[in-house]
Amino acid sequence: MTALTPWTMAPVTSGPWTVAPEPAGSPDARALWAAYYTEVSDRWFRLHHGSDTPPGELERGIAADDGPEQLVAPRGLLLMARLAGRAAGSAGLALLEPGIAELRRVFVHPSARGERGGSALMAAVDAAAGELGATRLVLDTRHDLVESHRLYERHGFTRIEAYNEGPYAERWYAKQPASTES
Repeated sequence: MTALTPWTMAPVTSGPWTVAPEPAGSPDARALWAAYYTEVSDRWFRLHHGSDTPPGELERGIAADDGPEQLVAPRGLLLMARLAGRAAGSAGLALLEPGIAELRRVFVHPSARGERGGSALMAAVDAAAGELGATRLVLDTRHDLVESHRLYERHGFTRIEAYNEGPYAERWYAKQPASTES
């Protein structure tokens, strides 16, 4: 298994997007993490309570989230997508066990949607998974995040049985990374 660092994985360029590893604690990563968390939390609260996340709840959730710490070498990686140099999307990979990496928190900022940022991230995820030694990618998502379902399916993920019991996990997907296909 190879530990990924910003020095081992070359940036992936796709149209106007450049995707490369980023330290999980960088200011850009923290800003996108907060935007991601706000969006998915607000969507969940609207669905279940008819309103956005209460501000105090949102702040507590962001502060308590340990997601960024799971995306550091040698067992994880955060990929940052930049559109014309501006941080506009991210995706995380974390090794669950040798050969199996979990895709986490794929996000494209609303201001950059419709510009194929999700596809740029998926290309970089495939490259990074191969460097991590992963021969299988898995992920979980919620039923209401329908845009993510389309993105994952368009990039070769297929539905699988549950592999975890996350509190918000409602759909599970897997694929063989393109970088490992023969």
